[in-house]
Amino acid sequence: MRDLLTIERVCLFGHLASMAFGLAGLLWVMPHPEFLAHVPAGQTMFQWSMAGGGVVYILLGTLTVALHAYRTLGWTALLGFLIPAVGISLSSELLGTSTGFPFGHYSYLNGLGYKISGLVPFTIPLSWFYLGLSSYLLARNGLMRSGQATNNAVLKIGAAILLGATLLTSWDFVLDPAMSQTAMPFWYWHQPGAFFGMPYQNFAGWLGTGAVFTAIATLIWQSRSRSCDLSREELNTPLIVYLGNFVFATVMSLAAGFWVPILLGILVGALPAVWFWSRALPESAMESATAVTVGSPVNAAVVPAPASVGVVTK
Repeated sequence: MRDLLTIERVCLFGHLASMAFGLAGLLWVMPHPEFLAHVPAGQTMFQWSMAGGGVVYILLGTLTVALHAYRTLGWTALLGFLIPAVGISLSSELLGTSTGFPFGHYSYLNGLGYKISGLVPFTIPLSWFYLGLSSYLLARNGLMRSGQATNNAVLKIGAAILLGATLLTSWDFVLDPAMSQTAMPFWYWHQPGAFFGMPYQNFAGWLGTGAVFTAIATLIWQSRSRSCDLSREELNTPLIVYLGNFVFATVMSLAAGFWVPILLGILVGALPAVWFWSRALPESAMESATAVTVGSPVNAAVVPAPASVGVVTK
């Protein structure tokens, strides 16, 4: 597992670095092409960045989150989220680019890789997966604290599904206005909407799509014997991935002069994500709860669980 952790960290660093590299190309080099004359192989690097930079950062984000999920939750949980996330998001995107439902009428341009059926870049459902899983893990473990009484577990799981989808949607409404109106847009709206060029329908489409595949993944997870609870330390990667992508979207929107989406995104996305992470139990408390739960019946009866941890009743 140590080797997997090392690979995961390398992918995470590459994911963040490739986003920074892309921002430099879009926001600095494109408006100041004379800068390339002072950089060795600058023109070649810029062309590579514009042609494949979006693909690279999405692939590295996917690898990061997939390795993290496998390392902390196992193959079943990883595939249990990956398959519905990719399948349902791709179906929604194909439907959206063909009919306008559920997001509105839009089309993808170049820069995000090969298009499935000539409509949706193959990287798009991957981005739904890695940001959707990061969002859900933060919301789920912030609400479903391991070791607490779970009399209202069903309500908490339902809230985690909805809040995870909300975090995912919050990232999009910071990213979408800038990415569709930058000097090199990656998609465009056939009928620009009232929210900085986006139709309000787009929010409902994102929230609904995210909630559906997260709910299906949750049903798959509930059938497993292994717990899907993660400690605060284990949530570091999902938090960094979420905030890293949020910062990328924020810088793009700042460059375009879109302040309102950023402020809403911070209130509904970034701050709640950090709050969920802070509420998750630290690793030491998780171990204490596990020790009490799996201890012998005699010891469990004689030694009460710590008041701050409680007894796991999943």
